[in-house]
Amino acid sequence: MTLEAKVNYLSEYQPCDFEVLSVNLLFELSASSTLVTNRMLIKRLASRSVSESENKLKLNGEGLVLKSVRLNGQLLSEAGFQVTQEHLFLSPEGDEFELEVVTEINPQANTALEGLYLSSGNFCTQCEAEGFRRITYFFDRPDVLSVYQTKIIADKQAYPVLLSNGNLIESGELADGRHFAIWHDPFKKPCYLFALIAGDLVSLEDQYFTADNRTIKLCIYTDPHHLPHCRHAMDSLIHAMRWDEQRFGLTYDLDTYMIVAVDDFNMGAMENKGLNIFNSKYVLADPQTATDVDYEGVEAVIAHEYFHNWTGNRVTCRDWFQLTLKEGLTVFRDQEFTADRLSPAVKRIEDVRRLRSHQFAEDAGPMSHPIQPQSYIEMNNFYTLTVYEKGAEVVRLYQTLLGKDGFRKGMDLYFARHDGQAVTVEDFRQAMADANQVDLDQMQAWYVQAGTPHLKVKAEYNAVNASIKIGFQQYLKADNSFSPFLIPFKIGFLNDQGETLYPEVAADYSSAVKLEGQDYVLKISQENQVFEFNGVSDKPQLSLLRGFSAPIIMEYQYSEKQLAFLACHDTDSFNRWESAQRLALMELMANIARFQAQQAYQLGAAYADLFETLVSQALNSDQADLALLAYSLTLPDLNYLIEQYDAVDIEALVSVHQQMKKSLAQKYETLLFEVYQKCLADQAYRYDKQQIAQRLMKNTALSYLSSLATDQIITRIKQQYDQQSNMTDIQAALQCLSNLTSPQTDSALAHFYDKYQDEPLVLDKWFSIQAASHREGVFETVQTLTAHPKFSYSNPNRVRSVIGVFCRQNILAFHRKDGAAYAWLAEQVLKLDEINPQVAARMLVPLMQWRRFDAKRQDLMRSELISLMANVQSKDVYELLEKSL
Repeated sequence: MTLEAKVNYLSEYQPCDFEVLSVNLLFELSASSTLVTNRMLIKRLASRSVSESENKLKLNGEGLVLKSVRLNGQLLSEAGFQVTQEHLFLSPEGDEFELEVVTEINPQANTALEGLYLSSGNFCTQCEAEGFRRITYFFDRPDVLSVYQTKIIADKQAYPVLLSNGNLIESGELADGRHFAIWHDPFKKPCYLFALIAGDLVSLEDQYFTADNRTIKLCIYTDPHHLPHCRHAMDSLIHAMRWDEQRFGLTYDLDTYMIVAVDDFNMGAMENKGLNIFNSKYVLADPQTATDVDYEGVEAVIAHEYFHNWTGNRVTCRDWFQLTLKEGLTVFRDQEFTADRLSPAVKRIEDVRRLRSHQFAEDAGPMSHPIQPQSYIEMNNFYTLTVYEKGAEVVRLYQTLLGKDGFRKGMDLYFARHDGQAVTVEDFRQAMADANQVDLDQMQAWYVQAGTPHLKVKAEYNAVNASIKIGFQQYLKADNSFSPFLIPFKIGFLNDQGETLYPEVAADYSSAVKLEGQDYVLKISQENQVFEFNGVSDKPQLSLLRGFSAPIIMEYQYSEKQLAFLACHDTDSFNRWESAQRLALMELMANIARFQAQQAYQLGAAYADLFETLVSQALNSDQADLALLAYSLTLPDLNYLIEQYDAVDIEALVSVHQQMKKSLAQKYETLLFEVYQKCLADQAYRYDKQQIAQRLMKNTALSYLSSLATDQIITRIKQQYDQQSNMTDIQAALQCLSNLTSPQTDSALAHFYDKYQDEPLVLDKWFSIQAASHREGVFETVQTLTAHPKFSYSNPNRVRSVIGVFCRQNILAFHRKDGAAYAWLAEQVLKLDEINPQVAARMLVPLMQWRRFDAKRQDLMRSELISLMANVQSKDVYELLEKSL
């Protein structure tokens, strides 16, 4: 098919010709025919010329039935306006006027879950990025800010709870069994932050006393069945409010803060002013239904959406090209919050693992784009790991360059200058620069250049001069004409006993180096740059890129001996983990080469010895950070391994990865079992870093042991499944069993389903575990799962739990040689494209990597993409197909 796909360019941005002084909305709710009356007071901006073309008012609208238009109270005939598929045009007289538009919409038929829709019988909205135009005609752009008042009318018995943004100013009953509520938001906001909820909901309530002595009412709304699972979310909200006051001096501004959990939601959550709407996955948690990872996810997302109140709501984006201004900044803030709540070292590892396994792949694929995209067809496609996760890393660069105090000064100036405004990434950078009186113009390269920067590092030690020179060369793999990045590079120097050394920075380089604690921060700003350090009597051990101080790929020729040393002795905890990962990666890649040469697998001595040392540390030290050790013992995941190759040999990578895990388990079975036994704890579940670390280490050991698949080990796994009362340990056992061909596997899966079939979020785990299984016939299993009575194409969580997990995580089964899974995924994308284009586009991504594989697989994947190109209906999927092909 040929879609009319308009490309939007940052370079073509023009401010709106009009200001909306106020918006008064009236919703008369009905499942299939909701009436929306939108009364706006609009002012022409005096700074804009009033030519005939600019005199025309152009409002966005999609899928609306227009009932009437009134201008200054006068009903307009059809000759007084023009309606197209996507716009309403008028030519009003005067500089200030009142416009009333009445539209009719069908929430029940809205399976795209954008605008106003029904979720489990409740009305719900999602307006970011461009969903408000599906509710009423409006300037659907983030730089048009206005004050909103919303009146909701609905049947009282069916929808006893009526919520919108701001503060409740009036409510009451009507004579016909309906009731109403009027909400007023005193803070100007763009329409993407509008929210409405109406339904049969109950709430968990609490309160928070702010630093400026106000009492905030806190409410979490959900279905009655879910209410007992909301306490952790409420505690997380209170912790986030306190942390934001202490860390950034930011206090909540309304009288009430509301969160609503819904089952059908495209995103994780949405920060609508005062009324956050959440995917229930990120609200509901208790030990019997949620894992440690789920608990951390709830806490992080609750905090993220709360932090948006300032970084996104009070200061918002001028246009959607600035999305990382709010999302990258707020991800950084939620990362810092979780680090302070749990373990900074472990949190940093988790964030870098996700970045390198998934965002680096995005940077290397057809959807590669800068954190500030320069163009788009469908904005929904740019809610990406690049904008969010890499965007957060770029914000972290400011803190690394300026220090925590300098970063706080920059944030204070940013809010003082721009509160109540729609601004750009340049405004943020300028606030950081002006607050610290430094030049940060070179940071622009991080915003406008796509791809992951590579940094080659070489060190030359001069024993005669007792000095060491460290040289850097930065480049982008796909671009020879790049502008050099400003890279803060943390480095440490150790002697052979693991003690920190403090060499003197040579005078010529001192302006580009600062010492912070045990770290030297080198400011790399040129394509080729050298730093020299003096007073180094013996050749030091170099600890490079400490704390992953920049989102780059570092190229340095470490020896196995150096990595083994750093993995045990580095004073930087991140680099202890990183060194173990690098050594494991060297081991994996050496054996992949052997596999391709049809040679037998060999477990190298260097990594085997390190693995034994790490397991022994876990066994013998009560003071060791078990979570750090567990991550150090975990092999690099397959997605990260794939990123090491331009051409991917699927069979080689998967086979070697599995063989290495099994070889380590065979060699250290006794030690691993001892660690497992040590970490078994008969105690009530607590979500704290000690217990989390204990469970993580125990289940890491169990995962290794499960690869041996002996009767004794299978029995032990089944015992954990049967005896544990917390979902973390139950899920870990079930995941181990799911990869084994055993009657115990089938009985555990059947038991899990019977027990949790009425818990949607837990049932997602049941679907996901089977979709990720390495057992024979998993592709056929996945096909039956999409036909299961509990599977629904209209629920994004359920789609992600089956189709998403299978195609992204089950790498060998998805890339089967006959291409059957490729054809199946194409069918799923086409089906989803008619139901929910946003979800369809997300599911397409694994096919977009077709250039990475062998010729036969390339042909099979590409043919499916071409077939889809001829049949898709949405801009969401069309844009990705166009970029892929």
